[in-house]
Amino acid sequence: MSRPAFQVRPDRGMTLEPGDVLLTGAPHGAGFGMDTPRYLAPGNLVECEVEGPGRLRNASVAPPAG
Repeated sequence: MSRPAFQVRPDRGMTLEPGDVLLTGAPHGAGFGMDTPRYLAPGNLVECEVEGPGRLRNASVAPPAG
């Protein structure tokens, strides 16, 4: 999805309020361009913190088998 499309589409399914945060992450393969390529692996923890609302933590898991 293009950036302009992403900026328009979220409000079709929800009401965005001042101060709302939209997190998109990095595009697939972004870690490949690092000096030492790095990728998310099962067990990695991704965190985002905003002063006030607090911290969001998501653990990376392996995709379902099959």
